[in-house]
Amino acid sequence: MADLSKFDQNAAGNPNNNIFGLPFKEEDSKLVLLPVPWEVTVSYGAGTARSAEHIFKASKQVDIFDSYVPNGWRNGYFMRETDKKLLMKSDYLRKEAELYIDYISKGAVLEDNKFMCKSLKEINEGGALMNNWVYEQTKELLVQDKLVGIVGGDHSTPFGFYKALAEKHGHFGILQIDAHCDLRKAYEGFIWSHASVMYNALNEFSEIDCLVQIGVRDLSEEEWNYICNSNYRVVTYFDEQIKRRLYDGQHWNSIADTIVNHLPQKVHISFDIDGLDPKLCPSTGTPVLGGLQTEEAMYLIRRVIETGRTIIGFDLVEVGIGENGWDSNVGARILWKLCNYLMKSNS
Repeated sequence: MADLSKFDQNAAGNPNNNIFGLPFKEEDSKLVLLPVPWEVTVSYGAGTARSAEHIFKASKQVDIFDSYVPNGWRNGYFMRETDKKLLMKSDYLRKEAELYIDYISKGAVLEDNKFMCKSLKEINEGGALMNNWVYEQTKELLVQDKLVGIVGGDHSTPFGFYKALAEKHGHFGILQIDAHCDLRKAYEGFIWSHASVMYNALNEFSEIDCLVQIGVRDLSEEEWNYICNSNYRVVTYFDEQIKRRLYDGQHWNSIADTIVNHLPQKVHISFDIDGLDPKLCPSTGTPVLGGLQTEEAMYLIRRVIETGRTIIGFDLVEVGIGENGWDSNVGARILWKLCNYLMKSNS
């Protein structure tokens, strides 16, 4: 373990240290954060491929005290460096995807353009490559009995992690905080679209017993039909319905417990930041009015722990960059809480 005798947790974050200004190396850390710099298929705003670097910088301003988990960080939190080759691959394919999306959005026939057909093939192959990279990286860490969190990137990035978790833990559930269902099949022709990650995960991994979604306020008829025909494998708490229950006098604690009661013993947290009110994340890729407050989201995750369930991992995705650092600031503070909750759940 790292020598903390000379580390002052009350001082300003040392810029030479790792995430949150902590003085840990990977080998000394119980929890390892894996940046996944990928945003090839985003269909609106871009920038999230570089969000981990901005969150890392903003994290030095986070006070490392949490009264709920006061000493969690002493077990070691460490974020790996961004893989530049993967980022370059994302940048290249993102340009291809922009041209492709513009082409098909005008109603053009894909088969009439060989260049676009080639681009789509390359993009789908790139997504498969990214998935395998994430799987290999997270599998290696889980074999070492590390706790792991993904820092995206868009919401397609944790798919390979779900595979590694299924191999490590067997059956588990996913609690998804999101403005969108992400249950579209090959959205816009992209097999590994950010809008298809949960569709792909449920179809690929029988170990995922259930997907509980909260904060959804933008969906397609295709996704609605998928939910209705899922035999409660997918349970979706739409933002409008939650707000109506609150306005009718129900308390958030009772609603949160109802949500958590759908989950099995082992739970992965998939936190798409656009699940929050967009005033907290204005530069996210696809902002939607409405959404949760951070306190509501954190209360919900705490109830997962307090009901005796175990959080086995998390992903934090779709954090935008923005011009004033606000998104990164919010992202860093949510990441801090997620790290602490994961640690508490496994202590």
